[in-house]
Amino acid sequence: MNIQSISVDYLGKAWGKVLGKRPIAIDLFAGAGGLSLGLEQAGFDVVAAVEIDPVHASVHKYNFPHCSVLPQSVETVSGQIIRKAAGLKANTKINLVAGGAPCQGFSMIGQRALDDPRNGLVREFIRIVEELKPSYFLFENVKGLTVGKHKKFLEEIISEMESIGYQVLKPWRVLNAKHFGVPQSRERLFLIGANKGLSLPEYPQSQEGIVTCEEALGDLPDAEEFPELIHSDNVSFKYSKRASGYSALARCTHDNAWRLGYKRRWPKNILTSSLRTDHTDISRRRFAATEEGTVEPISRFFKLSSQGVSNTLRAGTDSARGAFTSPRPIHYKYARCVTVREMARLHGFPDWFRFHETKWHGARQVGNAVPPPLAYHIGRKIIEAGSFKAERPTETLELGESKLLHLDMSNASKFWGVPVPIQKRDRKSGAKKRTQQEIEQANV
Repeated sequence: MNIQSISVDYLGKAWGKVLGKRPIAIDLFAGAGGLSLGLEQAGFDVVAAVEIDPVHASVHKYNFPHCSVLPQSVETVSGQIIRKAAGLKANTKINLVAGGAPCQGFSMIGQRALDDPRNGLVREFIRIVEELKPSYFLFENVKGLTVGKHKKFLEEIISEMESIGYQVLKPWRVLNAKHFGVPQSRERLFLIGANKGLSLPEYPQSQEGIVTCEEALGDLPDAEEFPELIHSDNVSFKYSKRASGYSALARCTHDNAWRLGYKRRWPKNILTSSLRTDHTDISRRRFAATEEGTVEPISRFFKLSSQGVSNTLRAGTDSARGAFTSPRPIHYKYARCVTVREMARLHGFPDWFRFHETKWHGARQVGNAVPPPLAYHIGRKIIEAGSFKAERPTETLELGESKLLHLDMSNASKFWGVPVPIQKRDRKSGAKKRTQQEIEQANV
């Protein structure tokens, strides 16, 4: 199936008369949708998302049934294709283009880093911003882009954005998710720009206090109480405690928990994304003996502190580099690693949000995501600066087909009608060549 010829209805039109009530956003490098969710909760309608990995694209489609998902590289899309997929007219104003374009290489003396082919996706982000001409852009990246020789690359990006007509908020800021209601220490660079003539937003102010791991996970039952979770990622259950504070937000027990996002219809009696890990007795003894907030010396897994925040949850490597999942931390109470659902709680995802059924894909989808509460606070500042009208939706959305959560890479590629993003080898050296999938998922 040619993505450029896919009908708008297939990709997820369904906005209908809703468009016009809220500002419009596009999410590039969307993954499972952490940034999409935070922006939606801030008041944006995320009408299109570009994600090269067909498994991640499928999960995004499940959670955002109204969003038009383009399962391809940003290199192969244009502003026109994005508009067509989302059902937007040529004169419809796009208010925000956001995304975390990865960068891998750095120039040698006398060359610009933006001219390095390994940084091509950053240039593609700039190209799409220039083509769509949104009111604002939001560029997210790793903290490493702000230090050492990498800082020169950041200055190049700012200069390039200014050359296409955008003011850039300076000085740029690195924000830590733990200061914005996320029970995890996670630092990321956020670069914000406004079309000339528009007001620049401010960076959001840090919230008082932190959310602890116990506040985030204490009401979830122990996954090991359910034999079914050895072979399945979901099971019928009851929460072990009444909802309050952070857990009330995660469980969406009141209207304010949805912020300005669309409510979803979801089964609250099903514990999801909780496939168990069958640890050995030896590992369990080591985990139990490890003090909270320290690293278990053999596995090098971090053990959560009940009264502290999680360490940074990482995605690990993709299939092109051996398919290794970064270590999930050890639960502060149970002698096991946390489940994907518990990772999601530590990342700021609500319980209705689903991930791929496997621990590998699910953990990667969490680890790659922008924490939704952090994206929410940034999104609110952009909406305030733009004086956009952002009404709380009255619609309740049905989630997508459950099969979207169970597709492996081959079947997900078939579903979208795109080639499997597999890796090729260099016949001369035997060395692996990076696929576009690898490039897009790499860190600095």
